[in-house]
Amino acid sequence: MTRPESADGVLSRAVRLLECFDARSSELTVTDLSRRAGLPLSTTSRMVAELSRHGLLARSEDGRKVRVGVRLWELGSRAAPTRGLREAALPFMEDLHAVVGHHIQLGVLEGREVLFLERLSAREAVVNVTEVAGRLPLHASSAGLVLLAHAPADVQQTVLSEPLRRFTAATITSPEQLRTTLAEIRRVGHIHTPGHIREAAAGVAVPVRGRGEHVVAALSVVVPNEELAIRTVPALHAAAHGIHRAMS
Repeated sequence: MTRPESADGVLSRAVRLLECFDARSSELTVTDLSRRAGLPLSTTSRMVAELSRHGLLARSEDGRKVRVGVRLWELGSRAAPTRGLREAALPFMEDLHAVVGHHIQLGVLEGREVLFLERLSAREAVVNVTEVAGRLPLHASSAGLVLLAHAPADVQQTVLSEPLRRFTAATITSPEQLRTTLAEIRRVGHIHTPGHIREAAAGVAVPVRGRGEHVVAALSVVVPNEELAIRTVPALHAAAHGIHRAMS
């Protein structure tokens, strides 16, 4: 007789299925889900049916593909611990966006990555790989570097001890250079990363402090990779200070 799956086993499998979705793969077939999650097709089919019954997944109109259900978004929105931060930041991000006219982003430290809570953009804005609820390695983006500079020592040491992925020739891939950069961020209060992820784009970021002056987020812009990028620093600091006051 086949033993029933443990509760922990079922939950782990459900999480693996949900993690298969991203902005570029918002709809997947059951076969795709099975392959991405590394689960048997029969198990995947059964779990998709159960998750769909609870509204956590939903079928496409033709029934051939599956997407994240509205119920999952609803539950996540209720419980998000960063909801207050995003609500405090959004008015200042909107003001900053009116000045800069390109991408404005709010990111938080999540493990060894930067997780982006919000992004404001424009139709003619420079190319940007960032997405809301998307992640990037800490060493590669301006927001990630700011967060890493103020992260606990064990997080910094872990990132420094692992291979640093190269996106372009300008990406920081040397632990020595990364240590120097983190120290400079703490000294001057901002970072400018010209061409670190996309050669045509530059990131500029500053820390956002919460109560007790702890860094809780990074506010960044992604603008064309030119000399004007660094001129956004005063506006970024003003917006970050406004967010800090709104949260205090």
